[in-house]
Amino acid sequence: MRDLNLKATEYFEAVARLGSVTKAAEELGISPSAVSQQLSILEAQLGVKLFRREKRRLVLTLDGDRLFQTTTQAFGAIRNARSAISFQRDRRNFVIRVSPSFGVRWLGPRVGAFAAENEDWNIRIDATPDFSAFETENVDVDLRYGMGTWTGVAVTPLMHDLVLPLCSPAYLERLRAIDPDPARQLAGARLIDSVKTLYRWDLWLAFNKIHIPKINYPLRFDRSSMSIEMAKQGGGIALDSVTLCLGELQRGELVPFSTDFDVIDFPAYWFVCPSRHLNRRIVQRFSQWLTLSCKNHDDVARAHLKGLGCRFRPGSPTDLIDVKPWGL
Repeated sequence: MRDLNLKATEYFEAVARLGSVTKAAEELGISPSAVSQQLSILEAQLGVKLFRREKRRLVLTLDGDRLFQTTTQAFGAIRNARSAISFQRDRRNFVIRVSPSFGVRWLGPRVGAFAAENEDWNIRIDATPDFSAFETENVDVDLRYGMGTWTGVAVTPLMHDLVLPLCSPAYLERLRAIDPDPARQLAGARLIDSVKTLYRWDLWLAFNKIHIPKINYPLRFDRSSMSIEMAKQGGGIALDSVTLCLGELQRGELVPFSTDFDVIDFPAYWFVCPSRHLNRRIVQRFSQWLTLSCKNHDDVARAHLKGLGCRFRPGSPTDLIDVKPWGL
């Protein structure tokens, strides 16, 4: 590649694509003689003829056509990339970071409505468990799952989590056939562990005073979306978020394991950004849209759970931090 005259190759590609030295010169903004000179240099370098004249027309030779097929794809890709970069530069960008399961299951299906209302913005969503380093990363807002205790940033509550054991109707029937008591059913059930949730099985069991001598997690996932999918397939019971699987509950693909146990109701989703970002118009627009969308979703989720006979226990993750496994 060091021996290849890239300028001459660019001029050759333009002549071959346009079929004329004059047209190529106009596109390149140089004189026809300069184009012809570069073609001669390239032919001398390669040791072959790239064009032949037929009735005052330039026609590619076999070697010329072989070179053109390669160079036109390469230069075409470069032109497309340059256009895309220029277009991106001229448009305004809005970068959202979001917890993965919340991004895939909740934000993803809804953000198109916000994009349609803000067509003059490029919207990028970065789904990652890593918290944004706003001082060094180009991120406008961060939608986080957690306890909301981050410092040095503005933290606004978005939505509560509604957590309870969930399983498929078929799996629930199998458990009920074994034993009518929900507490004893759990001892023989496959417990699906979502390892990054705030409320996990050991804390939930302790709070509900259910003692399982040897807790076994045959299925463990680091994403709630995977735990929910496994429960929907009949793989066991997931202790997870109705916020992330309301659709499955509404369709009857998942059901509460037992309404004897309260739904754990606590703030878990947060709008996070530096205070200075709150003055940006696009951040204000997104915050208003998101707040309304979260409220509508929360209202529907609570109404559906109440219709199933569920009760709610308000609380926060700190309620269970000091709880020891029941009976130990």
